[in-house]
Amino acid sequence: MNTLGVLWTAATLFAVVTGQHLYKNPHDGLGFFDTEESTAEDDDAAEDRAEERAEEGGFPELDAAELGDFYSEFGADRGGFGPADDVFSHLESHLAGEFPSHGELPSHGELPSHGELPSHGFGFPEAAPEEQADRRVCGAGAPVCGGGDDKYRTIDGSCNHLSNPAWGMTNTFFRRVKPAKYADGVQAPPVSVSGHPLPNARLLSAVLFPDVHAADPHWTLVAMQYGQIITHDMAQALGTAQAKAHSTSCCARDRSRAVPKERQDPACFPVEFNHEDRQYSRRGVRCINFVRSSSDVAQGCVAASKPAEQIVSVTHYLDASLVYGSTAELASSLREFQGGRLRTVVKHGRPFPPSAPNKTAVCDHIAEEEACYLAGDSRMNQNPQLTILQIILLREHNRVSGHLQQLNPHWDDERLYQEARRIVIAEHQHISYYEWLPVFLGEHHAKVHGLIHEGYGFTHDYQESVDPSILNGHSTAAFRYFHTNIAGWLQLLGEHRDSRGALRLSDHFNRPEVIERGSNFDDLVRGMTTQPQEATDQFFTVEITRYLFRNGRELGKDLRAIDIQRGRDHGLASYNDYRENCGLRRARRFSDFLDYISPENVERLKALYEHPDDVDYVVGGSLETHVNGAMVGPSFLCVITEQFYRTRVGDRYFYENGDHPHPFTHDQLAEIRRASISRLLCDNSHDVIAMQPRGFEKISHKNQVVLCQRTDALPVVNLDAWRENPQHHH
Repeated sequence: MNTLGVLWTAATLFAVVTGQHLYKNPHDGLGFFDTEESTAEDDDAAEDRAEERAEEGGFPELDAAELGDFYSEFGADRGGFGPADDVFSHLESHLAGEFPSHGELPSHGELPSHGELPSHGFGFPEAAPEEQADRRVCGAGAPVCGGGDDKYRTIDGSCNHLSNPAWGMTNTFFRRVKPAKYADGVQAPPVSVSGHPLPNARLLSAVLFPDVHAADPHWTLVAMQYGQIITHDMAQALGTAQAKAHSTSCCARDRSRAVPKERQDPACFPVEFNHEDRQYSRRGVRCINFVRSSSDVAQGCVAASKPAEQIVSVTHYLDASLVYGSTAELASSLREFQGGRLRTVVKHGRPFPPSAPNKTAVCDHIAEEEACYLAGDSRMNQNPQLTILQIILLREHNRVSGHLQQLNPHWDDERLYQEARRIVIAEHQHISYYEWLPVFLGEHHAKVHGLIHEGYGFTHDYQESVDPSILNGHSTAAFRYFHTNIAGWLQLLGEHRDSRGALRLSDHFNRPEVIERGSNFDDLVRGMTTQPQEATDQFFTVEITRYLFRNGRELGKDLRAIDIQRGRDHGLASYNDYRENCGLRRARRFSDFLDYISPENVERLKALYEHPDDVDYVVGGSLETHVNGAMVGPSFLCVITEQFYRTRVGDRYFYENGDHPHPFTHDQLAEIRRASISRLLCDNSHDVIAMQPRGFEKISHKNQVVLCQRTDALPVVNLDAWRENPQHHH
């Protein structure tokens, strides 16, 4: 047995021996409403299971020589360790310790002072402003803009910033707040400060991010799911396949090995593991396919001496581009061109999105007649709950456009489409900033840093000098931490929140057909607003770390390993670099990480990495204890905060901005502020008749389920504010 098997076994053992239960499916008695706590009977049962597995050979004895082989295999002398038995002794002593209990994680106070930080946002400078000022994709000309008095934003995000019209538009580059860290200074993935390879991504995933179930005590699964809506709206790296297996194969067909280097596509960067892996290797899998994101260097558009910058294939703005598309061609294909409506197909008496023209490109369907949808984002079919929220937003557009047509029969199709789109974008921005961000970043923090505001008027906080483009560290590392909230089983619940079963997540990746069966659509809506999301911690369900996109096979991919590999692909600066950037002390030795990382996890990092400067940002940030009131530690919180600050104040069309030539009226703005996730679901589901007022929050005596018709408890956006006198229309 080789090293990964040893470390994986140890990781599993802490969970069992310390009473931390590994993920259980709903048929094992997982409660729907409350956080499940460990009992004495549970602990005894866990110990019995551990003994049974050990007797079956599931936990073989650790071999000191194998752990010594680990270091030679990765070509790294970890420093300070003696012979192999000393290495084993060190690893055994800290790997036998407990993972920190979710309930016992300390919370820290406010973020450390950053010196000259402005009162709003963090004010990070661009890593290389002279090179990032107006970088576009190869051969793309500068957008042609009008005089700046356009009422509606463009589909591709161009012309939002009049002095920098390409900022935030489709097919422009990620930005950085720390310089890229490529091994060759151009595009080669980073290596250790010693020149040796960094620790294997699958090894890091298995040891540091195992599956230990802990339900979130406060927030529902729709909170996690709306986070995916937000991130899909704001970013997708060009050349990546985040919805299904990539068409480029870097591994042999049976995944037993990587394709030989001489035959590999230049974009290949597979996750290989020649050591023992209890889950993958015993099934002959030793390679996880991974294709690098497209960059300006890979496309040959810049001098080979400049660091590669990855390309964002959607608009960078929070503009519901996942509904409307990010190119004029796609946007046009989604429109009905009647009544301002988006195209739908009626099935079972309900409107659903049209079929994707090339189903095999975006879905893993078995039969041609299976559902596979077309939307403004290619990832729409990725998982059932994501698909449902996309459909909810589509139906909201058509609901709004239909009402506007009744109020203003003199409006033509284009006016109805643009006004409905503008309203839906505003509702989406309001839900994202005033409902979602306070949950994940903390309400106080969001107010202090200018993400949300009190009061009823306009904010007047647009800043023409702020680039709204997506930060590479946000999209590729910090925001991916919330994969921890994904649940492996999706509850189906009736109107009385009674169980109607559950869906296994990995059975339905890229197969949305299930939402059209029976009452599943509504049952999943009630399920995700009732079932708690998984706790925000270092534990990730095996449905995404072992079975991602498995498409009927026994094993799929490991999303956590892919997250780590993607950070290296993009040449992200190290965790230590981001710590320093966020006002924390730069670590000179591993013990310096103890300010925000538990002693147990610091020991694991020390055993896996050679030097503090080697620790990946996505790894170190995911192990930090949380800032008080937030669901992230300081090095993620400051970057996510910076991103949402830029996304807000760098968007001339942001719904609260009163300095735009055509802002909402005060009455319209007041109505937009009545939007909520619960009202969105009430209005656009099939037969959901009741919902708790705060949909991201678990049902409780302070957040009881009420009838959707109770507009006092579930306010409605009154579209009468958009009624226009025909004599004054333009």
